[in-house]
Amino acid sequence: MSRTTTAEAPAESLPQAEPSLSHGLKQRHLSMIALGGVIGAGLFVGSGAGIAAAGPSIVVAYALSGLLVMLVMRMLGEMSAAYPSSGSFSAHAERAIGPWAGFTAGWSFWVLLCTAVGLEGIGAAKIVSGWLPGTPEWAWVALFMLVFCGTNLAAVKNFGEFEFWFAALKVGAITLFLVLGGLAVAGALPGTDSPGASNLTDFLPHGSEGLVIGLLASVFAYGGLETVTIAAAESENPVKGVAHAVRTAMWRIALFYIGSMAVVVTLVPWDSPAVTEKGPYVAALDHIGIPGAGQLMNVVVLVALLSAMNANIYGASRIGYSLVQRGQGPKALGRVSGGVPRIAVLASSVFGFGCVVLSYWRPDDVFSWLLNMIGAVILVVWIFIAVSQLRLRRRLEREAPERLTVRMWAFPVLTWVALAGMAAIFVLMAREPDTRVQLYSTGAMTLVLAAIGYAWQRRRAVKS
Repeated sequence: MSRTTTAEAPAESLPQAEPSLSHGLKQRHLSMIALGGVIGAGLFVGSGAGIAAAGPSIVVAYALSGLLVMLVMRMLGEMSAAYPSSGSFSAHAERAIGPWAGFTAGWSFWVLLCTAVGLEGIGAAKIVSGWLPGTPEWAWVALFMLVFCGTNLAAVKNFGEFEFWFAALKVGAITLFLVLGGLAVAGALPGTDSPGASNLTDFLPHGSEGLVIGLLASVFAYGGLETVTIAAAESENPVKGVAHAVRTAMWRIALFYIGSMAVVVTLVPWDSPAVTEKGPYVAALDHIGIPGAGQLMNVVVLVALLSAMNANIYGASRIGYSLVQRGQGPKALGRVSGGVPRIAVLASSVFGFGCVVLSYWRPDDVFSWLLNMIGAVILVVWIFIAVSQLRLRRRLEREAPERLTVRMWAFPVLTWVALAGMAAIFVLMAREPDTRVQLYSTGAMTLVLAAIGYAWQRRRAVKS
């Protein structure tokens, strides 16, 4: 029986970068993909529910979840700099734990990304149809799908350029918000008085239970950072590119997420209906008298949704391609032409549009079940990342220390701290009725994929 299919498979048994993919992404593309991945529609809109639950303590919730994300990204950066691959954490899990782990992490993330493509398309279509009443939402979703499917079918540099400019717009918008909000907090903006700490006195309005709800909401707002380690494999210098992107992602998390939450809850009372009805950013801009704040933020949210669609089609296609390259999926998805896995791009886009069809056809059962199934996938992926890093770090120190160009801080202590944090989030999810169903549904999908992956691994081992 071959030993190369077990968790102790040597590093050389897996491809370190897929040679048939192009290397058309530049450092500026990677930097903006990392930056844009931090700023999503969940930040602009979804954070309102967290503020309503946690009040001003939402800042603490975002700080805690932000620290966890920083640790996860550092671990992922260490492995991706050592072994650049479009399979990212899936390839690392296979190398560190075994093929079944790579199969489980990869296909669960593929389902998550493809479903997210459909959700983002629906959200973008609602905004545009609001501007153009009477136009069907499904037609806008189809148009967006065609545009971004076409973008990803072309050279990878086209994806990079789209994401570069999308990210630039998002960064510009949130930077302007932070500047205006900071001036308003300081009382330096004409026509406004500093609120001081008047809105922060009721710091935990709903006690620890509200903080827990805010924490759970904030954890899932950070999704999207993983894309940069997938894209690094197609950059001009994968090792340097991923190392730089991961290192600079840290302060961005603190600035954009934690900083903007602090500005919002300082300017606007946490229980203001506008925070949930209009969104926290619109509420803050309205409060300081910025004209047309609602429409301005609609444009920003639309850009964020379209950016996420583009990035998720890309990420899904590369994860699918990498899985096939490692013998873990339909061979058709691995076909490459012009440096692009075009069948994988088409399959990911079709799955995403299928989710849109389900949202209209079976919104209350099939679509709802699908949403619950992907609810906690990002946490499952993070656990695979942490366990993989624990195992690979020792192997790298022993066999190839020169590959450790990015190192996890205070290893292994902080890796175990991150794992403990993930376990705590699972416990908190199990306590909350709204998230308990997601936890169980994701757990069921993960177990099914793990069983399939393990059976496939054993069959391949026997054949060897």
